[in-house]
Amino acid sequence: MDTKELSGELYSTLIKGGAANLRANAQIVNDLNVFPIPDGDTGENMSLTITGGVTAAENAGSYSLSDMSDTIANGMLLSARGNSGVILSQFFSGIAKGFTGSEKADVRTVGFAFKSGVRRAYEAVMKPTEGTMLTVAREATEYACDRITDNSTMESFFSDVLDEMNRSLERTPQLLDVLREAGVIDSGGAGLVYIIDGMNKTLQGEHISDASLSFGAKAVDTSKFTADSVMEFGYCTEFLLQLQNCKVDVENFTIDPILEFLNSIGNSIVAFKTGSIVKVHVHTMTPGKVFDFCQQFGEFLTLKCENMTLQHNDTLAKEEKRGENAPVRSEHKKFAAITVATGDGIKETLKTLGADFVLDGGQGKNPSSEDFIEAFDNVNADTIFVLPNNGNIVMAAQLAADIYKDSKVVVIPSKSIGDGYAALSMLSYDSGDVDTITNEMKEAMDGVVTGEVTRSVRDANIDGVEIRNNDFIGFSGKNMLASNADKLEATTEMLNKLNAASHEVMIAIYGNTATTEERKEFRRIAGEKFPHTELYEIDGGQDVYDFEIILE
Repeated sequence: MDTKELSGELYSTLIKGGAANLRANAQIVNDLNVFPIPDGDTGENMSLTITGGVTAAENAGSYSLSDMSDTIANGMLLSARGNSGVILSQFFSGIAKGFTGSEKADVRTVGFAFKSGVRRAYEAVMKPTEGTMLTVAREATEYACDRITDNSTMESFFSDVLDEMNRSLERTPQLLDVLREAGVIDSGGAGLVYIIDGMNKTLQGEHISDASLSFGAKAVDTSKFTADSVMEFGYCTEFLLQLQNCKVDVENFTIDPILEFLNSIGNSIVAFKTGSIVKVHVHTMTPGKVFDFCQQFGEFLTLKCENMTLQHNDTLAKEEKRGENAPVRSEHKKFAAITVATGDGIKETLKTLGADFVLDGGQGKNPSSEDFIEAFDNVNADTIFVLPNNGNIVMAAQLAADIYKDSKVVVIPSKSIGDGYAALSMLSYDSGDVDTITNEMKEAMDGVVTGEVTRSVRDANIDGVEIRNNDFIGFSGKNMLASNADKLEATTEMLNKLNAASHEVMIAIYGNTATTEERKEFRRIAGEKFPHTELYEIDGGQDVYDFEIILE
């Protein structure tokens, strides 16, 4: 085929092919983790991010390329999770900017849009690092654009992009010592290659099948609601509303009237505005009234209305997993704090320290920017302080903060559970001053060290530590410290290298795999090896990490 123009419909089809190809290969990308720990999540994060774009495009109708690319980019922005997902969303957001005003695009315009995507992705990172997906995107775009001629087609352009992406990906270990030492290529770059490969295959007419990636409606078991049933749980009602200039002042429109109305007829309310689009989620007995009320402000892009009695069991399971992710909006207050953790015990501890909302998330299950936005809306405060507690979550939190306009959102870049614990333990709103509160939390994190222990999933040599598959490894941040077939010996070696004896307090957070005997033995070791360091214990219940040790 010789495709000379890219339409909105074709672009949407290509994105879906790219998403399906990444989804089918997500585990391969996950396994490229530099640290050989369980639940590497780059592939999952990127897959969930681009799937958000596909979902947004599903019911978009017949759009121009400009509108379709905007719709897809907004979907990705809301679904972005993990640093790789945020960078990916910014790349496609930049592409959409390059398509502004285009009904369709020729190859030169597509090349221009890709360059715009690269610029946007680089701008999203405070300190761009070469040897990452940024390099892969930039080098491939430069190569493909340099080869554009009057005879170029979409097929030749995407083929050139893919060829150079593969070559650039293989070069990433030459640019990053940490990749070369770990013996892997960049995982984010690999995820991007799978996306472009899927787009290219789709353009060539190949159908990419991936049963695990479903964009269609779920099958409904109608036996759960019969002619004799009584409506008990109402309807889960969700939609995207495109505000219309002919109906409201879009730029100055606030969601206050929508929130007021939703509170009068429903609960489990989430409503927020991003750009000219409003997203609404509500549980109500009268969804028709919701649709009628909101249509006075615009027109619907998507609609979903599900009988919750039909799906009650499924809904309960989701509510249990999500915890408090969609309750009735809290009473308005001046300040609120949101943090992120995994494990019921540590989440409960963070709440007792002052967190108003604890998002479920961590290694392997990073919250999306939309998850953060829903949490912002729930706590309903003038100023919201956010503690991500993971370096791979900070960018998604900041992206959400940039999108959200109803409150001042301050992201404190906590990169470990120890950072978040320390910041919350010193949290005080007494000054009433945002800068003072922010600085106090940042100061509380100074000097705090967090060590983590888990099993290795492959052989490796990192920071001079020889690691064998299935060893227990101990590390702090990006520094590998210990590897041993015995969990407690690995933990002890890690603590020695962290100079635990020089710290006054040691907080041991036990994961759900730490046995009673191991906890007892750890108490003995801590008392014997670090007698002047006071030990506190938390039954954290977290996955992945057997022990998380905070030193203060």
